[in-house]
Amino acid sequence: MSEKKNPPSPLDPRLEERIRALAQLLEETGLSEIQIKDSTQDLRVRRQLSAAPLAPAAPAAPRASEKAAADGAPPAEAEPPPAGAVTSPMVGTIYVAAEPGAKPFVQEGDKVKKGDILFIVEAMKTMNNIVAPENGVVQKICVENAQPIEYDEVLAIIA
Repeated sequence: MSEKKNPPSPLDPRLEERIRALAQLLEETGLSEIQIKDSTQDLRVRRQLSAAPLAPAAPAAPRASEKAAADGAPPAEAEPPPAGAVTSPMVGTIYVAAEPGAKPFVQEGDKVKKGDILFIVEAMKTMNNIVAPENGVVQKICVENAQPIEYDEVLAIIA
């Protein structure tokens, strides 16, 4: 009986080792793609991120404006954000620290200056800093790390 052997790799062993190291780095960091360029090579490694299967959504409760319209009453205006609210300028995923496991940019009770980074919002693979609009103290943080957020959602309150 002959032993089954793996066919030889068509890649240079050093290149294959480099690719495997980059793939492991992707796995460790949670990144989906990494690219390295130098004068002789342009190497890009990607991994396919699989989404968790979604459970069927429960029917949404009617909005206050829809309910009022059904009752024949005029629709109510959207409630304005509280004073000192820092709202999201975009839809995306919010991060409270620069990287997983790092100290959050701010915590409740922290003093902040206008322009200090409060959060990062990832939108369309771009990281966007959310900064303090004024000097003050962080009274409340209204989001959790890696949470999906909507446009104009209150992220924090600064007084």
